[in-house]
Amino acid sequence: MLDHRTLTTFVTPSLANLQLGRAYAISNETSKAKNAYQEFLVFWKDADPDLPILKQARAEYAKLVPPS
Repeated sequence: MLDHRTLTTFVTPSLANLQLGRAYAISNETSKAKNAYQEFLVFWKDADPDLPILKQARAEYAKLVPPS
């Protein structure tokens, strides 16, 4: 799906990135997980910030990024 974004709806590829990020996080591939979450969050940057899936993704991403 990620290689053929035009063949899917506009939401499906971003959700695939979220699930990919989750899979990488479980596999302790933190760098890949961060990249996948970042792609998801960029796509959803203009979405309603109170959407549950967006809030959950931001919380999961925050666990991957150490506080500065």
